[in-house]
Amino acid sequence: MSFFKKAAFWKAVFKGPHYSNDKIPDLTSKVALITGANTGLGYATMVALAGHGAHVIAACRSEQRATEAIEKAKQEIKNKYPNASEPQIDFLQLDLNDINNSAQAAKNFLSMGIPLHILVNNGGIATTPFALSADGIEQQLAINHVGHFVFTMGLLQRIKESQPSRIVVVSSMLHEVHPKGGIDFKTLNDGTLLSPGVRYGRSKLANLLFAKDLARRLKDERVYVNVAHPGLVATELNRSNEATFGKFGSRFLEALSRIFAVKPEVGALTQLYCATSPEIEERNCRGKYFIPIAHELDPTPIAFDEELQERLWSWTESAVHERLKA
Repeated sequence: MSFFKKAAFWKAVFKGPHYSNDKIPDLTSKVALITGANTGLGYATMVALAGHGAHVIAACRSEQRATEAIEKAKQEIKNKYPNASEPQIDFLQLDLNDINNSAQAAKNFLSMGIPLHILVNNGGIATTPFALSADGIEQQLAINHVGHFVFTMGLLQRIKESQPSRIVVVSSMLHEVHPKGGIDFKTLNDGTLLSPGVRYGRSKLANLLFAKDLARRLKDERVYVNVAHPGLVATELNRSNEATFGKFGSRFLEALSRIFAVKPEVGALTQLYCATSPEIEERNCRGKYFIPIAHELDPTPIAFDEELQERLWSWTESAVHERLKA
């Protein structure tokens, strides 16, 4: 990947962390919504935000898993932040694999009648075998991009009403592993053309294209849209490795993860920076891309292609419109 050829990348790596848990400001009176909050990066983000006073909404597919994670988080917060007030964390049912469910989840949040200051689009899947979503869209793109697009747009007016506010899109350095030309909209559902890894890279490029387009559309609002790459993190995201790469490949990747992967509470710091740091507003960061820990870096050049951003937006709107029930 060209990232490893960039002097700016290695400078950031050796510069050390730019953000830490103790730099998160008091978030009392703030409302934060995190997708995929029951595990991994989402869970670590939930603990940090609720531990600093935010009212956190955990948007997850499984109520049982979310409830268990919320109870665990509350106890962890009491241990980690003994002087914090009683954590306020609620569950919101969200299935990003389903366009209509994603739209309804946004409506269900709006019905709560509360503001929304921080939205962290964290949930996702990676390198899974080829499959289609409930709406007949290649699943990695459907969950990582389309579901989040629907959910975000459903919440956008409330986010604007709550400004200054933040939208954090979690992408990946693997956005560079995308098909030639970025995204071929005519062949999205052809399972014979791309490997699971390239399909994942395509979905992460879509995250960047969407975030940059949304940031541009919100340039006159105090809504700050930015993108975070968490790095190699020990999470459940790669639970499909054996089905995709076989036993040997899966064990090899697990060994690499044990050696190089960081814990979720470390990996979450970059998205926490985008969600909470005063620097985001002070520097007027909009559509920026951050790598661990909280260092700005330019993504691959195709992410800046405004024509491709608009094509993705139009394709997504059309795909959603065709499948969204009244």
